[in-house]
Amino acid sequence: MTEREKMLAGECYDSRDPELIALYWRARQFMQEFQNAMAHPGRMEILRCVLGELGAEVWIEPPFVFEYGPHISIGARTYLNSGVFVQDCARVHIGQDGLIGPGVKFCTASHPLDSRDRIVTLPDGRTGYRTSALPIHVGDRCWIGADVTVLGGVTIGDDAVIGAGSLVTRDVPPGTLALGTPARVIRPVTTPG
Repeated sequence: MTEREKMLAGECYDSRDPELIALYWRARQFMQEFQNAMAHPGRMEILRCVLGELGAEVWIEPPFVFEYGPHISIGARTYLNSGVFVQDCARVHIGQDGLIGPGVKFCTASHPLDSRDRIVTLPDGRTGYRTSALPIHVGDRCWIGADVTVLGGVTIGDDAVIGAGSLVTRDVPPGTLALGTPARVIRPVTTPG
């Protein structure tokens, strides 16, 4: 099993693996090209070459930062405001018709708390960090407010709303409003009619 396969399977992996480093640098090239094309109406096409899936009419404001790219899927008509960061060490799915506020972070990776478990000597003698990652799934029609952080292993259900500045550490049911640090479900989201 490759380090990338381990990473996507939620197992501990070596983040300094040559394949992952190559993906990292490839992502940086596409991000630079995207940021430099800020005023170009065709800039979204740049991201189609590096992201796993980019639905029709997706709009992403620069700067947009991601770890690797291929493990990200964004559904049709979703809007990502400026300064969104996606750490796609595990799969990150953002559904269609979503609104993602400025400064939102999707952080999939984690490390052991005990430094003796976190900092390890690798088989080739290098020092590394024990890292694992869990996927993030955001449903359709979600609104995630400014400066929210979503951690790995979280599912946000369809039609959910996450209040600005929240830290999402656990699943949020569909059609609910969650906010706070850590985020807690406050109430159902109601729609007129």
